[in-house]
Amino acid sequence: MQHAFARGLLPELGPATPIVAAGKAAWLMAQAIGERGASGVIAGPRVGASDPPPGFQWYDAGHPYPNDASVAAGRHALSIAAECRQRGETLVVLLSGGASAMLVAPSAGLTVEDKQATGRALMTAGFAIDRLNCVRKHLSDVKGGRLAAEAGRVLTLVISDVHGPIPNDPSVIGSGPTVPDLTSFREALEIVQQVPAVPGRVRSHLERGARGELQETIKPGDRRLEDLRYEILGDRTTALAGAVRAAESLNYRVIAVDEATTGEARDAARDFVRHAGRAAEGSRRLCMLAAGETTVTVTGNGKGGRNQEFVLAAVPALAALERDAVLASVGTDGIDGPTDAGGAIADQNTLARARDAQFDWYSTLTNNDAYHFFEPLGDLIAWGPTGTNVGDVQVLLID
Repeated sequence: MQHAFARGLLPELGPATPIVAAGKAAWLMAQAIGERGASGVIAGPRVGASDPPPGFQWYDAGHPYPNDASVAAGRHALSIAAECRQRGETLVVLLSGGASAMLVAPSAGLTVEDKQATGRALMTAGFAIDRLNCVRKHLSDVKGGRLAAEAGRVLTLVISDVHGPIPNDPSVIGSGPTVPDLTSFREALEIVQQVPAVPGRVRSHLERGARGELQETIKPGDRRLEDLRYEILGDRTTALAGAVRAAESLNYRVIAVDEATTGEARDAARDFVRHAGRAAEGSRRLCMLAAGETTVTVTGNGKGGRNQEFVLAAVPALAALERDAVLASVGTDGIDGPTDAGGAIADQNTLARARDAQFDWYSTLTNNDAYHFFEPLGDLIAWGPTGTNVGDVQVLLID
């Protein structure tokens, strides 16, 4: 946020400046802007013991699935936007990863429970974030440009956790509440038709939209979106650059993978360790770094998240390196899936330690139960919400 002030992106703020902050970084972004005088909505996790800035209403919105507070925050944001249009003011939106679940306004005839069930079904099926958010936008009164259409004049400042298929795609970050949307009801319907667990009420809603019976998301060229500014303040490359500096200060030879870490977590993990093993041949003190966001197609009934599954999948490959090696994968938000961990850590001895403890690596991975593999070994990373979110970071040290 200080970067935004330094670049002159923000107007002169006063107590009446309308703010909507949504996402996992919402609390700290609002704190930074609140120091200069502003008021509005915070939808996201509380960070630390401090109170919300004066003039802000905080909503303890849910993630990865919305809750009643998410809906209250979404409705409040829409009312602030409408007031901005009436007064000719600029709405300042502070957007970060997680906002899709934390700023919610279900379309007429839908409930927050419908949104929860749909999100759970699509995430379990392993859909990437752009496909998931295509559906979310077509079940919402706030996403897909609708918040900006209500406000008229908008400045959006963003911390991005979207890595592909288009890096930092404004229409995907937070499901694009302040930018035009190119997706359609028909596309959203095609996605949910692949997932039997999506509620029938949601299917019916999308079918009506595909027949042209419902208003589409806001499209490019819509006159209501003529006065928009949109700035990315940070993304996965910001975290990666910081990790590179830290590793270099410890005299590691550093290799940072340019491409975002994506795809199935277990496949990405094996590729990452193999890549590092080849790069480490004939050298000492190698640090391999990467960042991005994987997916997990859930076939079991275990507990975990994509970072924990990434590390679990890599355990045999670490043992096969026959060198001292340690791997960590962690969410920069400090949260990995529906768990209290942010990720996990493993080394070349983890497989042997697990066997001694009579843990079966293969069945644990098959059951998507990484949490219960690493918890008794003491190898979960748990530091709680960090107040930011630019995706996940992977670190592999080889000596």
